[in-house]
Amino acid sequence: MQFTEKMMSLCGELEALGHEAFMSKFAPYFVGKSDEEKEKIKLHQKNKNDAIREFWKPMQDADALLVANFDKHGVKNYIGGNAFLEMGFAHVLNQKIYLLNPIPHMPYYETEIVAMRPTVINGDLSRIA
Repeated sequence: MQFTEKMMSLCGELEALGHEAFMSKFAPYFVGKSDEEKEKIKLHQKNKNDAIREFWKPMQDADALLVANFDKHGVKNYIGGNAFLEMGFAHVLNQKIYLLNPIPHMPYYETEIVAMRPTVINGDLSRIA
């Protein structure tokens, strides 16, 4: 959710390409907030609003997952813990997994990301089928 504004833009672009795109229903709470504020909001939503399960519900009817993996914490194409969980959900649901940018070099779970066989689209949303 650190990149909510960018993700909202991606949703709009996907819809313009004819896809039905959705994000967490909690996304609007992050718009215009600082990184520190976003961290507090994330904790609150996960603890008080069961945000992980809330996203799991609509995800079950999806065809695919797009992971918006931008640079963060000095890691190129970072994939955070929650996005990694969502990738696992998509994998178990036999959904296509797309990464906006290449697979990050992150110790301990880069191997698992590779094993889920995501399609790297290198920023080209037209590659999403």
